[in-house]
Amino acid sequence: MPDEMALLVADVYEAAGLLRRSGEAVAAEEGQTQARWQLLSVVSAGPLSVARAARRLGISRQGVQRVANDLVREELAVFEANPDHRSSPLLSLTAEGQETLSRITARAAGLNGTLTAGIPPGEIAAARALLRRLIGRLRTPEDDPGPGPAD
Repeated sequence: MPDEMALLVADVYEAAGLLRRSGEAVAAEEGQTQARWQLLSVVSAGPLSVARAARRLGISRQGVQRVANDLVREELAVFEANPDHRSSPLLSLTAEGQETLSRITARAAGLNGTLTAGIPPGEIAAARALLRRLIGRLRTPEDDPGPGPAD
């Protein structure tokens, strides 16, 4: 009998790769990359330091710093003073950054509608609930980005 968890992990990795490639194509239609889209999205809820954004995204601080610098150069985001940590500024979206994110998100919604056509919403919700439970079991205290923007 196959190890269902091992097969699920393999399927998640395969889906992640395919979704990443699809996301690159969606972001490219707005002149962006998947990495930029992810960072725009994570800071859309409110200003974050690069370190906190990196923890939320589960990637290196250095990688996020490079993408953040690109977004600032393109005037899609700005660095603001962090009252809680002088050497760790907060990244926030500009109006143009919010508009870019909105356009990418709208394109993604269209694709998501195509991908999920004919799949009952309850099945999608159940799959997501299972993944969230597994994520909760895998997450360590270091993985938790916490509620606020300070570092």
